Amino acid sequence: MMFLQFFIWGAWFVTLGTYLNGRAFDGVQIGAAYSTMPWGALIAPFFVGMVADRFFNSERVLGVCHLLGGAILYLSASVTDASGLFWMLFAYALCYNPTLALVNSISFSQMEDTAKQFPGIRVLGTIGWIAAGFFVGMFGIEDTSVPMKIAAAASGLLGVYAFFLPKTPPKSAGEKATLRDILNLDALSLMKDRSFAIFVLGSLLICIPLAFYYNFTNLFLNEVGMPNPVRSMTFGQMSEILFMVIMPFCLVRLGVKKMLLFGMIAWALRYVLFAKGDADTLIGMLYAGIILHGICYDFFFVTGHIHVDNVAPKKIQASAQGFIALITYGLGLLIGTWISGYCVKLYETTLPNGDIVHDWEKVWMIPAAMAAVVIVVFAIFFKEPDSAKSDA
Repeated sequence: MMFLQFFIWGAWFVTLGTYLNGRAFDGVQIGAAYSTMPWGALIAPFFVGMVADRFFNSERVLGVCHLLGGAILYLSASVTDASGLFWMLFAYALCYNPTLALVNSISFSQMEDTAKQFPGIRVLGTIGWIAAGFFVGMFGIEDTSVPMKIAAAASGLLGVYAFFLPKTPPKSAGEKATLRDILNLDALSLMKDRSFAIFVLGSLLICIPLAFYYNFTNLFLNEVGMPNPVRSMTFGQMSEILFMVIMPFCLVRLGVKKMLLFGMIAWALRYVLFAKGDADTLIGMLYAGIILHGICYDFFFVTGHIHVDNVAPKKIQASAQGFIALITYGLGLLIGTWISGYCVKLYETTLPNGDIVHDWEKVWMIPAAMAAVVIVVFAIFFKEPDSAKSDA
């Protein structure tokens, strides 16, 4: 289940920018297409909170979402106008985003010790993403709509398979759904603490430059001539697995603040490496920027979730986790997709043959500067939690 869940996402999402650029979509239009997933992240809690948690078994909702989503994604592969594609991908995002919570819910319901058992299950999702990159890269189809069709087929497969998963009844059956619960508004009480408010603000702001990486790295690597970019980008997920293993040791020794800062610094450094590297003598800089993904993701996002779990009272821990996910994967990336799109368009040139090329050095220095500002502000104002190291 977890393997297919992230194989689907990795198969089409990474190469979408390259495909759309080849269809003469400009930076803003590509950014708009990518913005559909953050929109889905913002809306998904309504669906999960009001429907999946209260009325139907999670495995059945998972199956319906993937079957419907697979059909929509397959149809999206034949849409060529920017507006039509946006609304098709928006519809797909509404189907896919709820499944991210559902696969976790199904997993947790079958486990006796989630802390020990879940990491071994979740890592199969990362392996699924890697497998998707190798599969797509094997056929040289990054600039076509075929990856979307591959993802659609995998979605259909998971949709059918979901109905054979263990039964997972709704955990809040019979309870009244309130807007406060669905939006995780109980977590807002934590914002009274200045340090936590700085953490939330920093998380929001650092996800804006993060969108540059998710949306345009594959297009950038193709344009500069890197061999098999989609497969090369899987080194980022490989490093994610490696740093996940060593992260607990680092967290105990460094504490929350330094871990978060190292994650942010890796973001800024990655963009500088992309700006200054090339696919010739400096190709090592491009690989280094990709491999930094492990530090970027694990040191910031995973540490951030641990920090939230430590500082939030037990009764609102789930609400706090949902709130920070809404801020980062939803609002932060949504803002970032639009800003990155406009920045890429600012430095693009249409050649006489109709191809669109970009001044990538100038593009990448923008998120690098953004991340640098966030790092300075965060370093000054965020305070290390007193119990961070002992809790870790």
